[in-house]
Amino acid sequence: MEIIKVRNLVKNFGNLEVLRGINMDVAEREKLVIIGPSGSGKSTLLRCLNLLEEPTGGTIEFAGINVTDPEANLPKIREEIGMVFQSFNLFPHKNVMENITMAPLIVKKKEPPEAMEIALSLLEKVGLSDKVESYPGELSGGQQQRVAIARALAMQPRVMLFDEPTSALDPEMVGEVLDVMGDLAREGMTMVVVTHEMKFAQEIGDRVIFMDEGLIIEEGTPHQLFAEPKNKRTRSFLTRVMP
Repeated sequence: MEIIKVRNLVKNFGNLEVLRGINMDVAEREKLVIIGPSGSGKSTLLRCLNLLEEPTGGTIEFAGINVTDPEANLPKIREEIGMVFQSFNLFPHKNVMENITMAPLIVKKKEPPEAMEIALSLLEKVGLSDKVESYPGELSGGQQQRVAIARALAMQPRVMLFDEPTSALDPEMVGEVLDVMGDLAREGMTMVVVTHEMKFAQEIGDRVIFMDEGLIIEEGTPHQLFAEPKNKRTRSFLTRVMP
């Protein structure tokens, strides 16, 4: 069953057409990976899914609700769509525990003991149980990104969006973040991932979309897209980025 339905999605920034009529579905428990060159509209598409960017045209449905309807309860919808950004976006003046429990306490009105219990279990999941009282500035980039993942999961979302979560990391830290994402995928989390990590796309994705110039050029299983791409633009891109 589809949890996200995108129909004829258009996004313009002034005269610049960034998304030019995107149609896309995401099934529950599906791991959808979006690849493509920089400037192809991948991150804008992701940010439209929870209306961090307001679409110029078209509709987006989440769990049967039209999120592009002006009457839609956006704060409530966003509770169910976790997002991890490339730049971590942690609060630098709050420690790890405070970063993770802040939204559950304020938005979900959780009691502090329950919020802390959830945070501790998530820190264990991402391998950072010993960093409860650390501040973001005391952590490596990979550790900060793992805290950001735990923070998004603390809201117990139905879908996780990842916007190039490893692109700001040193190469040796990329693996630790991808390992956490791989664990999430194997547990059945619905995920939409924009990434340049082709090996991750091949191993974790149920379906891969290739975007270029604001359009979905090709989509298929990882094998179809990486081993047997049909479109010459897909082939050209993969030739440049694959080892």
